[in-house]
Amino acid sequence: MLMWLSWMIKEEAYFESTAGVSASFGEMLLLVAMYFHSNQLSAIIDLVCSTLGMKIVIKPSSLSRMKTIFTQEIFTEQVVTAHAVRVPVTSNLSANITGFLPIHCIYQLLRSRAFTKHKVSIKLIPLIDVYINSIITPASKSSPEATNKPITEQEILKVFQGHAGENFRQNQCSKITTQLLLLYYLLSYEEALLANSKTLAAMQRKPKSYSSLLMDQIPIKFLIRQAQGLQQELGGLHSALLRLLATNYPHLCIVDDWICEEEITGTDALLRRMLMTHSAKSHSPKQLQDAFLQLQSNHTQVMQILEHLTLLCASDLIPYAEVLTANMSQLLNVSVARRLLQTVNKLWMTLNTVMPRRLWVMTVNALQPSLKLARSHKYTQNDLMIDPLIVLRCDARVLRCPPLMDITLHMLNGYLLASKAYLNSYLKETADQDIKSSPSNAMAMQGQTETMEVTREELKNALLSAQDSAAVQILLEVCLPSEDKSPEQLEIEDSLLCNLREVQCLICCLLHQMFIADPNIAKLVHFQGYPCQLLPLTVAGIPSMHICLDFIPELIAQPELEKQIFAIQLLSHLCIQYALPKSLSMARLAINVMGTLITVLTQAKRFSFFMPTLPCLVLFCQTFPPLYEDIMSLLIQIGQVCASNVATQTRDVDPIITRLQQLKEKPKELSSAFNLFPLSVSAIKDLESLDPDVQLCHQVESTIIDIINMSVTSV
Repeated sequence: MLMWLSWMIKEEAYFESTAGVSASFGEMLLLVAMYFHSNQLSAIIDLVCSTLGMKIVIKPSSLSRMKTIFTQEIFTEQVVTAHAVRVPVTSNLSANITGFLPIHCIYQLLRSRAFTKHKVSIKLIPLIDVYINSIITPASKSSPEATNKPITEQEILKVFQGHAGENFRQNQCSKITTQLLLLYYLLSYEEALLANSKTLAAMQRKPKSYSSLLMDQIPIKFLIRQAQGLQQELGGLHSALLRLLATNYPHLCIVDDWICEEEITGTDALLRRMLMTHSAKSHSPKQLQDAFLQLQSNHTQVMQILEHLTLLCASDLIPYAEVLTANMSQLLNVSVARRLLQTVNKLWMTLNTVMPRRLWVMTVNALQPSLKLARSHKYTQNDLMIDPLIVLRCDARVLRCPPLMDITLHMLNGYLLASKAYLNSYLKETADQDIKSSPSNAMAMQGQTETMEVTREELKNALLSAQDSAAVQILLEVCLPSEDKSPEQLEIEDSLLCNLREVQCLICCLLHQMFIADPNIAKLVHFQGYPCQLLPLTVAGIPSMHICLDFIPELIAQPELEKQIFAIQLLSHLCIQYALPKSLSMARLAINVMGTLITVLTQAKRFSFFMPTLPCLVLFCQTFPPLYEDIMSLLIQIGQVCASNVATQTRDVDPIITRLQQLKEKPKELSSAFNLFPLSVSAIKDLESLDPDVQLCHQVESTIIDIINMSVTSV
């Protein structure tokens, strides 16, 4: 029996080649020996039954003699470990291969710590999770140094030499699996380091972490796309990679990108490529660069090349990425055709599906203001993750160029997500600082460490909130009309078919996504406030603005007068957009607050508060007619309070109060007459010279007339 088993092991290569399968017969014997070494007799019985394809009865007691033969004569533990390192790589590895592979043996050896015990050097193996665990977690507390070594960065880079997409078709079967498994190893390893950071800090161990420079050289998004197309062959690897990607690289999991990929890889794109002519394939990056150099005098050549490039698949566009981004600043000139800008936008979005991180860095550097470009200041991936607002420090002309602004907003959204992931990982990586700076007493150390963790977490959340709100405030400022425009240009910007209007729509879409992802950002931004002339735009253009109704009472209750004014103005537009029972109750609250403030505000504050908020009452009445009586009573009350504070101009104000009372009692009869003679000529001339109370009285009268006219018009 010993001779027969030894002969089978020696001739295993012949058996495998004759059978024509990828499964390894020799490794099955090796696996049986491992189970004997770990005394897993039930596993051996299951293995025999599954191999024979029948259920047979085997008593564990009958295996004792065979166990001795396997463990002491043929496969000693040291022989098993040394043999496992020499097993050949399984060619064309996929989930469709049946039988037993070297993978199963390596898995069992890693679990039993045989490699560590016998000091056998190992590198990349297919069973990555167990390998990672053997790197991070020692075999026992008594021997913390008994861990395996991680794969070096040089070994990883050899696998990713060049871009994965350049020779993908030639190396699809042999190389893509290795690259995907290495990517899974890298992502899992970094996640495991973060998850065990506290434990490692307590043990005063710091396993090597891979540099960001290494991760920047790996085409993560491209590999994920290839894994999606090879799900049948890769088993559950694709879904596992997606989970790791969502955790470690959320900026590569933006929903819009997945939707864009479906469009790019769909049937229409396939048909366009089938109709592609030979000339469309012959353009080189140098030809594109030469065409851009002649852009000012000849748009046609650039347009022709770019149109042909739209027919290429995403991976074939990679060589053109640098030329395309480097010349983006030329597209900001006024004379550039809109079609050219839209084509560049389309190509950029296609490239974004295969090389987003590298593309973003190149684009941000290309769109810098001309002063920074002259100084050749280049941002890195790390710079942009630490400070995502760098994206908005671009050439001012980008802010009025919708196709390029669309790209800028896409990058901003991505880097805001990347910054969150970066700070989360940084917090976990530096967890050992809390432990090192804690006192020696165990109880005191635990309590102080927990306090420091909470403080660090709160500081991180505050930084992220400040970062997001700053981005929102800058984008809202972009939505304002330019102050340095001529009257003709301002008139164009007021129309619905203008660049400003399109930019506003793009910004509103991004703000909607941000408010939905984190409603606290919406609350923070509105507590900070922004120009009231943007309220009609934000309320109508951001569908998630209805969540503001939840914190209106809290905003109105703020002690600052400016925030109370902003709250009422915001509420008036929300009532127009969302005529809901909740809006009605909020409007009643606002009217009650205004009635209370009449008697407690000084003259100056009363003027500052009611002049901007009185027009809001017109919108309340327009949305909720049942509020008419309450609002009219409030307006009369405001007029009476103002009139009572006027001493020298009583004779000028008394007729106004009388008219207000008459307008309330007989609105229809007097409103038409007032439209003909709203104010006397002398009153109009002296309006600016009157004191605040008199001006407020005129504003009250104007508000009442607006309410009456609105109600008459609606009837």
